[in-house]
Amino acid sequence: MNQTNQINQSLFDSVGRRGALSYEFEREGPRTVLTRSFCTSPWHHFPPSYLDDSGCAYTWLVNPSGGLVGGDRLSVEVQLHARSHVLLTSPSANRVYRSLAEPAAQEIRLSVGPDARLEWLPEVTIPFAGSRFRQSIHVDLAPGATVVLWDAMASGRVAKEERWAFASVENEICIRGLAPAEKGDSPGAGQSPPLPVPLLVERYCIAPDQWIESVGLAGSWDYVASLFIIGDAVGADVWKRLDIMLAVILEERPGSVLGAVSTPAAPGLAVKLVARSAPDLTVTLESLWGAVRKELWDLPVPNLRKY
Repeated sequence: MNQTNQINQSLFDSVGRRGALSYEFEREGPRTVLTRSFCTSPWHHFPPSYLDDSGCAYTWLVNPSGGLVGGDRLSVEVQLHARSHVLLTSPSANRVYRSLAEPAAQEIRLSVGPDARLEWLPEVTIPFAGSRFRQSIHVDLAPGATVVLWDAMASGRVAKEERWAFASVENEICIRGLAPAEKGDSPGAGQSPPLPVPLLVERYCIAPDQWIESVGLAGSWDYVASLFIIGDAVGADVWKRLDIMLAVILEERPGSVLGAVSTPAAPGLAVKLVARSAPDLTVTLESLWGAVRKELWDLPVPNLRKY
């Protein structure tokens, strides 16, 4: 590479921000407490709150910059130790602004320890017209751990008539854990412990300006969302009851919400849905989340007081 190319590459690599956010939680008595945290701009540290007597650490992912621009590289790393319970959410939508070349990228890594509970419920991502966004969410589950993972995307700034006008959105969700045959096995002398394997993987790439067919059946809707509830600590009878309850909730708003519940290879449930409006999406999430919390842990939905 000649000197001119090296300079151009250096300028290309310097575009955007490099922001990192890291949290570590442990169980102390009846509560989950934050034991370590670290952040760099644009992330802002925000200590957890305790909104009820469950001991759950309600924690906000705060980016006060207002959104992501091309070239941004943001990361989130969260570790939950044994028997901890954490809910991670954001105070407002994740906005992705127009970019002529470089995508904004967000990498999320979540580690859930033995018998721990993680609820990942960020606000919706809104890709503006001409924006480019790439996200990965990787979750590692220890035996007995449970994750409730919500991921939602708008078709764009609907009020500005920017439906499906972004350049591209790439998304990957991978939930890993021990294979069923490995959970009861103990490594022998000189053997390494078994490595986690993918239990559930969701990938998609939507590029409306190049390939409008990539939008698929979601083209006539304004919001697309996934909800995954995965964990080997939940009994089969609970999964069956919850499956029926979630399906009934999705059927309660015909014309406003369209969705279905499926059973993945991993112990748990997967919900896919589309919605007409932001209020439709919000009401549906609250109902689904309420059913999940009630059936899994006999807990009510807290008032997060975001607005």
